[in-house]
Amino acid sequence: MFVYIPIMNIIDIDPMEEYENIVHSLQKLGLSLYETRAFLALLLLGVGSAEVIAVNAKIPRTSAYKVLESLEKKGFVISSRGRPKMYKPEDLKILKERIMDEIEELFEKLEFVEDIFSDKGEPQLVYTIYGKEKVMKKIAEMIDLAEKEIIISTPKISEIRRNLRRNIERALKRGVRIIVVTLPSQRVPEGVITYRRDGLIATDIVCDNKKALLAAPELNACGYTDNPALAKHLTHFISILIEKE
Repeated sequence: MFVYIPIMNIIDIDPMEEYENIVHSLQKLGLSLYETRAFLALLLLGVGSAEVIAVNAKIPRTSAYKVLESLEKKGFVISSRGRPKMYKPEDLKILKERIMDEIEELFEKLEFVEDIFSDKGEPQLVYTIYGKEKVMKKIAEMIDLAEKEIIISTPKISEIRRNLRRNIERALKRGVRIIVVTLPSQRVPEGVITYRRDGLIATDIVCDNKKALLAAPELNACGYTDNPALAKHLTHFISILIEKE
């Protein structure tokens, strides 16, 4: 049986152009240039040490461990124990599913913000804050100013607990009701009301139904508003998550 293969279509593909397209696409997902090169090199290698990956990715060897550590935190690679530490790419199906979940959650929030704007007929002010230290400082401020209730939905409650333990303890002593929605594996502060849910990606916080914060997965950027209408809508969004079985 003769099978026709369109050779010309294969010949017309420019490998370097396709590589650059993939690089740009991965950078849109939040990877740096070095991270992108390392990840693509690891996909071709299958498994490798930091030194081998650095050579194949054409990145400085002195930067390799830092780049691979960042990729691991972002869920793109997996490392093994032992010396030398070996790395392999995360299963692409798992990676795709996680990224699609993040995009879906992002657009759900964009749609709910759009609905609010449409209802009010005018935009509601949202402040953007960049930098993990500044985001954590804003979360601490919200906890310190809470009078009755603060709701925290996050996969990062262990990190928030470590950094803001005293703020949380002071709020509890003031009689503030603290509700936490987090992953099953996360350790929560004592004295809070806890709900466990899989699939959490971003961090959402509401203070007294008056202030709201929506943060990126790595807590390195967030949107903050002191508009009660937006805060109440976010409370409703988290309530649906809590009630979901």
